[in-house]
Amino acid sequence: MAASGNGRGKLTADKRYGASRPAAAKPTSGGRPPRKPAPRKPRRQHGLIVGLILGLWRLIWRVLWGVTWRVGAVVGMVLALAVFYFYSQLPAVTELLDGRARGSVTMLDREGQVFAWRGETFGGQITAANVSPFLHDAVIATEDRRFYRHFGISPRGIAGAVRINLSEGRGPLSGNGGSTITQQVAKLLCLGVPYNPTEWKSEAAYEQDCRSGGIWRKVKEIPYAMAMEVKYSKQEILTIYLNRAYMGAGARGFEAAAQRYFGKSANEVGPAEAAMLAGLLTAPSRFAPTNNLGRSQERASVVVGLMEDQGYLTAAQAADARQNPARLSKAAETKSGGAFADWVMESTPSFLSSNTTEDVIIRTTLDQRLQKAAEDALEFIFDTKVKEGSKAQAAIVVMSADGAVRAMVGGREAVAAGSFNRATQAKRQTGSSFKPFAYAAAMDLGFTPADYVEDTPLTINIPGSGAWTPKNYDNQFKGMITLSQALAESRNIPAVRVSEAVGRDAVRRVANGFGIVSALADGPALALGASESSLLEMSGAYAGILNGGSSVTPYGLVELRLQGENDMLLGATGGLGQRVISEEAALYLTYMMNRVIENGTGTRARIPGWQAAGKTGTTQAARDAWFLGFTADYVAGVWMGNDDNAPLTGVTGGGLPAEIWREVMVRVHEGVQPQPLPMLVPEPKLPPGGYAASPNVMADGQSPTSVPQPGAPAAAEVPAQEVIVYDGPVPDDWINEGPVMQEGDLAEQILQDVMGVFRN
Repeated sequence: MAASGNGRGKLTADKRYGASRPAAAKPTSGGRPPRKPAPRKPRRQHGLIVGLILGLWRLIWRVLWGVTWRVGAVVGMVLALAVFYFYSQLPAVTELLDGRARGSVTMLDREGQVFAWRGETFGGQITAANVSPFLHDAVIATEDRRFYRHFGISPRGIAGAVRINLSEGRGPLSGNGGSTITQQVAKLLCLGVPYNPTEWKSEAAYEQDCRSGGIWRKVKEIPYAMAMEVKYSKQEILTIYLNRAYMGAGARGFEAAAQRYFGKSANEVGPAEAAMLAGLLTAPSRFAPTNNLGRSQERASVVVGLMEDQGYLTAAQAADARQNPARLSKAAETKSGGAFADWVMESTPSFLSSNTTEDVIIRTTLDQRLQKAAEDALEFIFDTKVKEGSKAQAAIVVMSADGAVRAMVGGREAVAAGSFNRATQAKRQTGSSFKPFAYAAAMDLGFTPADYVEDTPLTINIPGSGAWTPKNYDNQFKGMITLSQALAESRNIPAVRVSEAVGRDAVRRVANGFGIVSALADGPALALGASESSLLEMSGAYAGILNGGSSVTPYGLVELRLQGENDMLLGATGGLGQRVISEEAALYLTYMMNRVIENGTGTRARIPGWQAAGKTGTTQAARDAWFLGFTADYVAGVWMGNDDNAPLTGVTGGGLPAEIWREVMVRVHEGVQPQPLPMLVPEPKLPPGGYAASPNVMADGQSPTSVPQPGAPAAAEVPAQEVIVYDGPVPDDWINEGPVMQEGDLAEQILQDVMGVFRN
């Protein structure tokens, strides 16, 4: 230690601590000297204001972060609980494939082929694994290309949908929803809420409510869709979608749609058909091929492009699908069976038809060949004989002699199911087509077509109404003529005389017996068709004449059973009934109606090579025009008129309706061997004393008065009158002429003047 004081040297720090500091180690050869620590940067000094701002920002960030992760944790827990809740509520997949609250009706024609459906049909369960690969790929390409890669929702899809909606001026959740297939299935299942008829007026209202948008429903969709992803596999979710999606035209699911539109199973469709089916998902009713095939094909072409872009179709397959677009099956082209199917539904108990909760199969009497024949005939006449822009309507019924309806056309255009059916629902005056029932009553009393009746002026005084005078369509009189000639030429006065002679009650009895259940007129105009009836009723009544005089009840249902079961629940409710007139009377009447077509008012209805019988009918002011008739095989009825009851222009029953009838029957009898009509030709009779038979007006175009026999006094000449073209009931304001008889004296007068004429 160094000394201090006298003679001692001064202490220094270096000397004091230098002795105790260890010597620095010398670096070894090739070694690296130790690294010195980097000098610390001096803290940057901020001003007071900047420091306050930064401090405030740090505080806000810490608060936000703390709140955010806590809220996120809570939301995650709530979401997890919601997913677990929905997961626990989801049933087995098989319970979700058919979600209809009501059943359907499938109709088969007489050959057992499907031609119509009513209600929402379910074609049977299919799976994503057994459908056509083209259909599987078309659905994925169109609806959710990332289906196999997301967890039930697609944030990218939702963001894209919001962007599209905003760019098009809509709300962020209005329009495109960006929904995945899983979310669409969630909507189809209504987020697990079952249909309750007390809460919703109909299934349509229920589904509309389920599909309604809004933030709250979108929020609920998320956990429900995620729960489905946890509960079911992707294939099972797609299976639910393929079975429950509405496909238009009452088809629920792709199997029902494939059967309805193409007549084949969903596992058999090709690229073009698969594209058309997948294209329906956007707007099923709008793109349904039964509504507009061209529009549906255009939409299918877009789907084909998507499939090609995503590698599901080769360029050659896509080109072939575009060049050969899907076409409807024959059954689908019939527009759901039209008026006939509607009539069958209306005539079947509602709990087995319109309100059924089961899937019902109805075998019917429809003949699709005859149905097409009737439709084609009507279209041909309106295209070639009716001026463009005409609003006139028409209806057609074709049936067998036992009342089995084979075809029915309810109007000019094929319209949606449930539309107005003019063949069954329109009640119109029948005009002269009613006259055969007056003559049927006479034939049933023993008269023959060769008996005579006077075509001379007649006035009947009706208590409370005054004098009533019927007129003939040509406003002239022919004197003494046979009953056959009177019907053939549709003379009004003879028809009234016959009706009054046999009694209106007898005429009503015959008409009612043949199935005319509509209210019949009380006055003498009964014989001239002043009453109203439907085309179906009138056709059924004429069928009674063809079958030999027995009543028929028109029917379309042959057998009804539940799908998958063999037991018949309901059989035919129509067919042959009780006898109305004698067989001889029916055979005589058939002969008289054959004369109508051969040389009377119905010559335009002649069918080359076939015997036919029929009757024309035109009502007051030509508001309705009829032609009904039959061959040995079929009965057909045609009605023409305006829906607003406006008069037709230049149309009578012997004109366009007779031509439509002929065109229908020519097509109906194609390939059928002609059969003779069951009719009885009467023995000729001499006219009563003092009269000679009047020449046939259709042969010489004249309307002579009655001609006295040699040695008999001449009959009074009937003055000529202005000719008017009219074949129906006489307006009340026509001028009365001829002797006025009181209704009380009518029976005695008829017995003396008319019945005596008959019996000679």
